Amino acid sequence: MSTASIPVCTAIIVAAGSSRRMGFDKLSAPLCGVPVLRRTLDAFLTADAISSIIIVCPEERWELLGEAARFTKPVVRVDGGKDRQDSVAQGLAALPDGTELVAVHDGARPLVHPDDIARCVAEAAVHQAATLARRVTETLKRSDEDAFCTGAVSRENLWFMETPQIFSAELLRQAYAKVEEENLTITDEVSAAEALGVKVKFVESKHPNLKVTTPADLGLAEALIQ
Repeated sequence: MSTASIPVCTAIIVAAGSSRRMGFDKLSAPLCGVPVLRRTLDAFLTADAISSIIIVCPEERWELLGEAARFTKPVVRVDGGKDRQDSVAQGLAALPDGTELVAVHDGARPLVHPDDIARCVAEAAVHQAATLARRVTETLKRSDEDAFCTGAVSRENLWFMETPQIFSAELLRQAYAKVEEENLTITDEVSAAEALGVKVKFVESKHPNLKVTTPADLGLAEALIQ
């Protein structure tokens, strides 16, 4: 895809969570000397397909990122909400004029690759809705309430969801309006799009894109970086 044909895409990096499961602020944790959130931001600063960036985070996390004047693209901060979907809504309200596509990404996925971002943007430009995802390759089993195996689960056409999840700006606004109107609880933007009956194109990740959730994930992320 040529640069001229790339729609104007704004990234919303969601980084307002409390890191309760981690026991400390995982987005401030260093990965090879660089805070997790800064590594996430750098991936989107590097991606040619992204025009501007909104970071949904508290002031103390914003201060980890350095001076905004030195960023290579427009980057702004907005406060988050009570839940993830509230934080994304805050980001949507701050979209700059002219935004055609919105890429929502978890701040705790610092290894996302600019090439994968570009591929996902390209698919969203065609289908209005696309997400990075990873095929389920492990054997899956179902258990009873006592954790005894009761049988196998087919992994055919099953995917692990990742981010960014990218949509036309108007479609995502409509999806979030429906979420609010019907008081729905969602954990990602694909779920919001599904509430509208929209089909979302899966784009298979070609690079590691793990979500930092536990202390062990930090060690794995550092090993992958090195």
